[in-house]
Amino acid sequence: MLGLGALFGFFLEAGGLGSPRKLTAQLSLRDWTVFKVMFVAIMVAAVTLYLSDLTGLLAARQLKAPTPFYWAMAAGGALLGIGMAVGGYCPGTSVVGLFTGRLDALFFIVGMVGGVFLFANYCGELQGLFFAGKGAERETLASLTGWPAWLILLALAGIAWTGFRLGSRIETRDGGVIDALNLQQNRE
Repeated sequence: MLGLGALFGFFLEAGGLGSPRKLTAQLSLRDWTVFKVMFVAIMVAAVTLYLSDLTGLLAARQLKAPTPFYWAMAAGGALLGIGMAVGGYCPGTSVVGLFTGRLDALFFIVGMVGGVFLFANYCGELQGLFFAGKGAERETLASLTGWPAWLILLALAGIAWTGFRLGSRIETRDGGVIDALNLQQNRE
């Protein structure tokens, strides 16, 4: 596992995703690399799971699908998004940033760990929020929409295509992608 984590970190850094500038450029819609990388990962996972279920290699019903708690997910997502916008890192890229010598990543990690301890300390008081908006067990996009899995994959592909096209147009208009080499040279 440690080897896979190191390999993942290597590819994040090689793609420039270990830089806070890359993430903040995504949040300000100037550089769509993060969107493209994440959506490719989502599509590969979704298609692989669909084909695995279709061929009988791995039945989708055997996979654990945790019960969603929508209000907790919204609050946690908002807090994570604010942290990412302010700090310029997500949890994974902060570790990459730290191991590549970025001191600001250490401060981000300390803040993130502090937030975990705060949540753990006040978890009892937050249970009302945590359990509010409980969804159905084994809820999926297919069960929420009533659409067949192939149609959801088609919709995801359409969202990806639209995002890639829109992102490329915006990047071209704004002078191109913020490349990793320039980020590395600016850091030194």
